Amino acid sequence: MDRTFRFSQYLTSIFLISILSLSSAVAQSVDVVINENGIQHTEEIMLPPSMTYPLDSLLNDWKAKNYVSIGQDCETSTINPEFSEEVYMDRLSRIPSVMEMPYNEVVRKFIDMYTGRLRNHVSFMLSASNFYVPIFEEALDAYNLPMELKYLPIIESALNPSATSRAGASGLWQFMITTGKLYGLESNSLLDERRDPIKSSWAAARHLKDLYDIYKDWNLVLAAYNCGPGNVNKAIRRAKGETDYWKIYNYLPKETRGYVPGFIAINYVMNYYCDHNICPMETNIPEHTDTIQVNKKLHFSQIADLCDMSVDQIKSLNPQYKRDIIPGDSKQAIVRLPLDKVSVFLDVQDSIYNHRFDELFKNRRSVAVASTSTKSTAGKGNLVYHTIRQGETLSTIANKHRVTVKQIQSWNGMTNTRIGAGKKLKIYKQ
Repeated sequence: MDRTFRFSQYLTSIFLISILSLSSAVAQSVDVVINENGIQHTEEIMLPPSMTYPLDSLLNDWKAKNYVSIGQDCETSTINPEFSEEVYMDRLSRIPSVMEMPYNEVVRKFIDMYTGRLRNHVSFMLSASNFYVPIFEEALDAYNLPMELKYLPIIESALNPSATSRAGASGLWQFMITTGKLYGLESNSLLDERRDPIKSSWAAARHLKDLYDIYKDWNLVLAAYNCGPGNVNKAIRRAKGETDYWKIYNYLPKETRGYVPGFIAINYVMNYYCDHNICPMETNIPEHTDTIQVNKKLHFSQIADLCDMSVDQIKSLNPQYKRDIIPGDSKQAIVRLPLDKVSVFLDVQDSIYNHRFDELFKNRRSVAVASTSTKSTAGKGNLVYHTIRQGETLSTIANKHRVTVKQIQSWNGMTNTRIGAGKKLKIYKQ
């Protein structure tokens, strides 16, 4: 078993994206008025995917109902104070960060959105971050990366380890299958390690470090993480070799243009939410969890029945398993449980592996194929020899002896129906 994770680092995950407001999907883009050299123009900015989910449909998720509540001592206000540009610039400059956090109209638009219509969204994210941020921080620290990057999964997935994009990216860090495999994340019919909060976080840290080794600029790293190095390199070429994100801004895909401003805005909000009357929601989840190594095939229902848990509880702690099956028979796997259930599992693990096994798994290593009627009667009955006469066919011979053409072919090793007068055929008469 692994060590116990403080702050319940790997806990009930999927509920953390459910939001208490917004009755319909958020628009896919926003219009921003840009002042450039004294000339104003309106620009359409694509929103990061986490801002466009139809969040109302997620409110019925059982994890939200059972684990999330508005705190008795703290409730997010509907009033969002307004501040001057100078205040925003000052606050951004005081965030302890090695990454550049500048202020402009685009950043302001995202701040207004997070502190305005998405303020309950932020309330959820603050609650979620208490559990996921320690995982992110550990991986980022191991690779000596900026701690500000711990808020990147909010932009990527709304902190939902099972989130899947239209393009097929999955998990907290939204890895595509090919990129995930490059960083050791296995994906098959039963397992998707892109959804594993710990493994995917370490893979993301390695990926971000590799991108920084290429660009030596964190804004370009974020852009490349979002749209791929190929699109960033193309934008640099079109900008005549400029390597400043804000100078290649107009040459980037629309979604990426909003990506870095959205990241700056979420860093602002996660640091200054109190100033906007936003309060974290409360969560009531297991205080500690731990992992158990599994070397046999195991179904969530087997654990649930004998450890007095629900399948949904196990599923929320193990989002990497796609079909409630832990494929420990193919290679050693892990299952994460609340700490008090770990000891229960270890006490009755032999019974767990055997419980309902034949019902939950089709474990046939071989199957018998039903024999054809020709083979089933071959060699049975009285053997006679039929001498073929001129004008006879296999069909007339078969009718005469009350057998089938295929039986005659089988008994005589024939691959077609051609016969010749004078030759003999073996017939097993029933």
